[in-house]
Amino acid sequence: MHWTAHDTSLVVWALIGIAVVVVLITQFKVHPFISLILGSGVSGLGAGLSAADVVKNFEGGFGSTLGGVGILVALGTMLGKLLADSGGADRVVDTIVSRTSERRLPWAMALIAMIIGIPLFFEIGVVLLIPVIFLVARRAQTSVVRVGIPALAGLSVMHGLVPPHPGPLIAINALHADLGQTMAYGLIIAIPTVILAGPLYGGWIGRRVRPTPPERLVAQFATEPRATGATTAATTASTAATTARLGTESDTDTLTATTAETVTEVETVTEVETVTEVDRRPSFGITLATVLLPVVLMLGKALADVLLGKSNGVRTVLDFVGDPLVALLLAVLVAMFTFGYLRGFSRLKVNELLGLSLAPIAAIVMIIGAGGGFKQILVSIGIGAALGKAAAASHLSALALGWLIAVGIRLATGSATVATVTAAGLMAPLVQHMDHVNKPLLALAIGSGSLFLSHVNDAGFWLVKEYFGMTVGQTFKTWSAMETIISVVSFVMILGLGVVV
Repeated sequence: MHWTAHDTSLVVWALIGIAVVVVLITQFKVHPFISLILGSGVSGLGAGLSAADVVKNFEGGFGSTLGGVGILVALGTMLGKLLADSGGADRVVDTIVSRTSERRLPWAMALIAMIIGIPLFFEIGVVLLIPVIFLVARRAQTSVVRVGIPALAGLSVMHGLVPPHPGPLIAINALHADLGQTMAYGLIIAIPTVILAGPLYGGWIGRRVRPTPPERLVAQFATEPRATGATTAATTASTAATTARLGTESDTDTLTATTAETVTEVETVTEVETVTEVDRRPSFGITLATVLLPVVLMLGKALADVLLGKSNGVRTVLDFVGDPLVALLLAVLVAMFTFGYLRGFSRLKVNELLGLSLAPIAAIVMIIGAGGGFKQILVSIGIGAALGKAAAASHLSALALGWLIAVGIRLATGSATVATVTAAGLMAPLVQHMDHVNKPLLALAIGSGSLFLSHVNDAGFWLVKEYFGMTVGQTFKTWSAMETIISVVSFVMILGLGVVV
């Protein structure tokens, strides 16, 4: 098939739509939800769709995306809220740190972050771990960077590569990838990536960058005992909300940071109830089993689909309980007991926490839906066939193309989620015209690209800078370099995995 003037027109209007989104977010500080709607309209109308078709396709993409992703994000957020408020996250921290030698503390911090990072949003994980990072650095008489970078690496990798976080779920839904396989590949890639970007790089850069964290935070965490996750989060609430606002609010991921005040205000309310109940925190084993339950169920489904026949009874059961919606729902139901009732929370209290957990994710869910609408507009104008011709001419693989698109949007907007939404929307119609594309690996490649080089247009950059008391230059050497290492290493791992699967 030959390239035509019509193909050029489609690509130009798709790029114009993306440019509209980027400019509105970065220059005019328009909310990503509105920006994505306007960008969708520009691309659709410019490419020749009627106004009625633009509206119809956008609404269809919005609804189908939220049907596939919105429920999972909500359930994952509920699980994370119960984990934090029950003191389960704090139990994991205490258990691992107390059994770790000083030399292995960076490795322990990475492990802690990966465990609690499964159900928690990145910014909430940071809020919970900052007091621990300060206390561990004081205990080991070492740079806060040496123990902080491994923790940040663990949280970031889980957020970008492992469902049920919104980024991977967006790509999985858009590409119609298998969630169980994506999760399995994501975990395989996550472990070596965290090791290289976390303990190894953190240990190296920690000897060269030794910032002085804000005295008010150090004094606060040194004098106030940590009783539960609620107490920890409460003591960091105002700082998290303030530092999040220092960065641009265009970052979809950090919209949770700007709503951290809402989350932590709830946790402050529960402080009176939880601070005196240290001994009633869930045990380490119960906490770990609850958090990993949906992971185990979804991986079980993936293995059953490969190893067992369709008529096998065990596979039938695992296909049901391993469905992402069912697996996360079961995990939330279990968490209501292990993190709620067994800990002494009343039914009213548990229901209150579940309800309040949904408020901070409203903006993220709407942006995810708008991204789905944008994707559907691109599908409808026929961008897939045009990009397929361009990809064939460039000789780039689908994995490389998806990663590069996500990298470009990430650098322009500072938002990992906007990068994932846009790249997945472009790649979804393209894969229909390309043979032998491994969709789970493509979803991970997009997630990997979305983590590339966090810089000054990312509120996460300023959050880390202010917490650690670093200069802008030091933040580039530590946080930004760590994010880039994660993106590059994980992409190399994805390419390597693509050779053998």
